Amino acid sequence: MATLNALPENLAATPELLLHLSRWQLTLPLNLYSSPRGMGLATQAWPGRRLQLLAEPAQEKRRLVQLEEDGYRGWIDPQQLLGNGVSCPAHRPRLLDAAAIDALMPQLLTNAMAAMAVPNNYLWGGSLGPNFDCSGIVQRLFADLGVWIPRDAYQQERFCQAIAVNSNCLSLLKPGDLIFFGSPQRCSHVGLHLGEGRYLHSSGASHGRNGIGIDALWASDKHPVACHYRAELRGAGRVQRCHDGSHLP
Repeated sequence: MATLNALPENLAATPELLLHLSRWQLTLPLNLYSSPRGMGLATQAWPGRRLQLLAEPAQEKRRLVQLEEDGYRGWIDPQQLLGNGVSCPAHRPRLLDAAAIDALMPQLLTNAMAAMAVPNNYLWGGSLGPNFDCSGIVQRLFADLGVWIPRDAYQQERFCQAIAVNSNCLSLLKPGDLIFFGSPQRCSHVGLHLGEGRYLHSSGASHGRNGIGIDALWASDKHPVACHYRAELRGAGRVQRCHDGSHLP
């Protein structure tokens, strides 16, 4: 008999099989919410991603899950998993070294420009495309090339190798580095460095754009979005490793 966390592989998701610690690979996209109730989007999972069902309060209809590739947690409506997943073994991380990751940067930058070329809007929690949030597009660009990094901007900042940067000193930045913004206390925004201080990011309409665009760290860039984020520049980082899938607080 199968144990609760080791169902036979390739079983279609049915209500009786949605057991504590069972693992499922998605065949269709799935929204993860930030709480047991309400419509606040935490992230989105695309086909092929794996998740594990965690314990849930008996009074809640949603189930707490953890995405296997990045350890990210959110709540799902379990009926949306029915017909949308098959049982699977635990995810085995592909741990590329820094040189292998660096070799992927030209393709990553090409993919980033292609994402911007598709009509899009900013979407909090968006990671499916064409509508993304800031950290969603960054994670997706890396994941599409087999490099898993954490989901949220503040997690990505902690995960990266720190690179010194300010608007007057860009010499240490390389294309593919991540640029972080926010308050002195916490990172709240991330962009992808394209080269020479220009970065691609997804930002909301409240700062002057609604979707993916390119801004610069130079003081001469007077666009409202560039000015807003330049005032909140925290630093930069370089992806030098792959996330192992463990949960990050």
